[in-house]
Amino acid sequence: MTDSVLEEAASPGAHTPAAPAVQRPARRPRVGGPQQKPAAAPRAPRAVHPVLEQLAGLYPHLFGAVFLPLKRGIFQDLLDAHPGIFERGALKVALGIHTRSTRYLQAVAAGQKRHDLQGQAVEDMAPEHVHHALIEVFRRRKPREGEDAAARLRARILQAFDASGLSREEYAERTRTRDEAANAATDDALAEAATRDARDEALLHAFEAVGGEVAAFADMYGMDPRAVAQVLARARHRRSPAA
Repeated sequence: MTDSVLEEAASPGAHTPAAPAVQRPARRPRVGGPQQKPAAAPRAPRAVHPVLEQLAGLYPHLFGAVFLPLKRGIFQDLLDAHPGIFERGALKVALGIHTRSTRYLQAVAAGQKRHDLQGQAVEDMAPEHVHHALIEVFRRRKPREGEDAAARLRARILQAFDASGLSREEYAERTRTRDEAANAATDDALAEAATRDARDEALLHAFEAVGGEVAAFADMYGMDPRAVAQVLARARHRRSPAA
């Protein structure tokens, strides 16, 4: 059987639930105007799947107030740990709802490790899973007034790329989907990374040519010594055979 947790985390956009209808606020009646119909009562909160309520009671560290990414194979782990308690179909549906939720995707997008039933971190999240969750989180969020959402998304993709340890080519290949808008945002972020890396390499060349201490070099160019040290360390890391 396909690991539902892996599938949901790997391609959240393919299972995105329909957006809830937006309830418009009722207009206030004009003073002295005709009698207005009373505003509709607010909708009741969506019912929680009963299996998710069970899981929250059994594993509050995973399904409670804070969500953690789940290890691959968690579906079978739950069946094995609670024989006869969960019906396979209902458990699969519940895990699908859970892993499609924005809170769960935010945990994946943050690059947290996958966790087992005991709440222990057991495996890294694949870079493409982090990336796809990040794209879906930004697709769902409402930008703040005056916010450049595209620039913010590029910055987050750039952070995810840096944390992945992959080359630009590898990252592009592993995160490519049929979503052209998402692909374009990724390409823009990787182009920004290429420009940044070229600047870093140029600064390292200049430092090696001058020599001396980082503080003196930074003072020569009117730069922050800590920022220069970070750039030099980043450029040296990319030169290393491991990188």
